[in-house]
Amino acid sequence: MKIICDSAIPFLKGVIEPYAYVSYLPGSEITRNDVLDADALVIRTRTHCDSRLLEGTKVRFIATATIGYDHIDTVWCKEHGITWTNAPGCNSWSVQQYMGSLLVSMSRRMGFDFRQKTLGVIGVGNVGGKVARLAALLGFRILLCDPPRARREGGNGFVSIDEIIGHSDIITCHVPLTHDGPDATFHLFDSHRLASMNHNQILINTSRGEVVDCAALKQALKNGSIRTASLDVWENEPDIDRELMDLLYTATPHIAGYSTDGKATGTSMCVRALGDFFDLPCRDWESSEIPQPVQPALFSIDAEGKQPQQVLSEAILHTYDIMHDDAMLRKDAGLFENIRSSYPIRREFPAFTVKVLNDSPGRAAVFLREAGFNVTK
Repeated sequence: MKIICDSAIPFLKGVIEPYAYVSYLPGSEITRNDVLDADALVIRTRTHCDSRLLEGTKVRFIATATIGYDHIDTVWCKEHGITWTNAPGCNSWSVQQYMGSLLVSMSRRMGFDFRQKTLGVIGVGNVGGKVARLAALLGFRILLCDPPRARREGGNGFVSIDEIIGHSDIITCHVPLTHDGPDATFHLFDSHRLASMNHNQILINTSRGEVVDCAALKQALKNGSIRTASLDVWENEPDIDRELMDLLYTATPHIAGYSTDGKATGTSMCVRALGDFFDLPCRDWESSEIPQPVQPALFSIDAEGKQPQQVLSEAILHTYDIMHDDAMLRKDAGLFENIRSSYPIRREFPAFTVKVLNDSPGRAAVFLREAGFNVTK
């Protein structure tokens, strides 16, 4: 059996070699000739699995170590007997951490109190749900928009996208990229929808680049139609619009979900799925070699005179400061892919233990535990 793997997928090398011939290639460079005699592919978003890649090949199974799967032509695969799987939720905690750092940074640099702001979350799945939960802990009022969930579960707890725009100070997108149907998300924020926003609002996109019409966003920012925006995902990646980048609050190279924990989880899910499909003895495999955080894994915060939200904000920034990634991209946007491929270790909240000092009556510790941190006195 032959398996082609994206060479940038971490923790994978050596795992499936006992059961198959494995070839590792850069994801964006995998060609039809490479996969002609392959039985399976283990990929990420940079490999587009459609008829041009797969027609006439032996491929029977595709695993992508990502939540999103718009890079796979699922209809064509189904019609041609190719099974595919993604890694739902694998990096949801990572995006939660990224969003926490972004929101804390915004509040500090723009001088606002979380408790006086409303966050509108569009897409309330694995990722959006965790983002909403952390933002609520920080003190935001939360509005949720998820039309498919609203239809399945009833409208209680959900609002329309128009209500999100009408009543949110910050709007964040956590949707899949879809082109058809009543819930299509391609250019969900187009020139018309951006024009319906106001000059005090902020737009954040960490889902897929095409969810926001980047040309229309650039014009809206130039016109002052909205206050600012933050993008982690872009149209035409990695060839991003540098003029747009210069207008943003933060600009990062599609790394919101790039925590080391999230990558390990995505790899584990792919290996297990591969084992299930081909009946290999790796169906229970789990990555166990995750490096320690670069920052101290045990650190102290003095809660004296601070609100629990302030303590939580400090803890979030200890684990990850989004402004470092923003600075890296702005230094040279041409290094978009290089930054992704050499992204440093970023551990999620559960990898850290916070020693909370002067926390009476223990409210800060409650908030930290709710966010996923370990807490000690």
